[in-house]
Amino acid sequence: MYHFDSCPDRKNLGSLKWERYADKSILPLWVADMDFETAPEIVQALEARLKHGVFGYTIPYDSVHESVIQYLSKSHSYEIKEEWLHFLPGLVPAINLCCHAFTEATDSVMTLTPVYPPFLSAPKYAKRELITVPLSFNEKNQWTFDFEAMERAIRPDTKLFILCNPHNPVGRVYTKEELTQLSNFIEKHDLILISDEIHCDLILESSSQHIVSATIDENLAQRTITLMAPSKTYNLPGLACAFSIIQDPKKRTQFYKTIRGIITEINCFGYAACDAAYRHGEPWRIELIRYLNNNYTILKSFIEESMPQIVFKPMQATYLAWLNTSQLNIKSPTQFFEKHGIGLSDGTPFGDSNYVRLNFGCPKNRLIEGLERMHEALKKEGNLSE
Repeated sequence: MYHFDSCPDRKNLGSLKWERYADKSILPLWVADMDFETAPEIVQALEARLKHGVFGYTIPYDSVHESVIQYLSKSHSYEIKEEWLHFLPGLVPAINLCCHAFTEATDSVMTLTPVYPPFLSAPKYAKRELITVPLSFNEKNQWTFDFEAMERAIRPDTKLFILCNPHNPVGRVYTKEELTQLSNFIEKHDLILISDEIHCDLILESSSQHIVSATIDENLAQRTITLMAPSKTYNLPGLACAFSIIQDPKKRTQFYKTIRGIITEINCFGYAACDAAYRHGEPWRIELIRYLNNNYTILKSFIEESMPQIVFKPMQATYLAWLNTSQLNIKSPTQFFEKHGIGLSDGTPFGDSNYVRLNFGCPKNRLIEGLERMHEALKKEGNLSE
């Protein structure tokens, strides 16, 4: 029904992804921005809003509130009230503002690495001390929490824990048991949880199920600021519409006071797209997941068969592959691949310079071209053993 194999040309339109490189021969497979057209139902909603012709200041209206509340209930068994919901222009400003809202200058913030770079920069921008704890591996060789290391690293001044679930960049979906153990850790140390769940509708593995952190137990619900958006799933980041869900009234007040005068109205097209995505986008999303799963299979097989020195652990969610290049003995893997025409995300800002992140949210032929370029580069430079 949908055209994932062919995508519009995005050059010369100010695309962050496609305008990054002065050398236009470099194929961009980096930032978390898919090349696919969004769901036609969303385009139709935007066209209808455009035809109205008046684009004044816009506040969230009943239909938007209803669509988000119904979506959370139906898709994630998460029952919320309208007053818990607040719309924002993105999760990055929300994470930064949470560091101001829920900590003092003498407090520290904990998160797990590798992780989406704003998790590491937000505490520093707020002049809070950052505590990072590396993820470990469980008995299934999956990335997971290292609670022993977390216990060693926690301090009396630690007030905030920032979670990414599904985890960017490792693609892990945490289980109920893992989140329950995290809830116990949060309660034991009297922490507030900032839970970034923006990739929650991009679950690739059929046996995995995303669990909203705030649904684990009532105590965690009262301690959690949940952050979500339709942007990653429906490829809408340019419309800048996200939302927070804060159940505890005191924390809502703290957050709203902090963002007052900084976060203003969301643009009218963001609301229209959000509403349409959650009301009508599910058939497109299902087809997207099928397409991404096929791309994931191509990627995994290609690496295992043609580039086995790259270590790629199985992932359960997102369209972002976290690739360990340490066996290649390349000083700067990102620069190496750019020199050979492939633009990947550098692992250094995520917390590990041995990795690169590859975005496979693109047409199949574009992914294959990127992989073939990587293979040729490694073969040419003698980085692949026979």
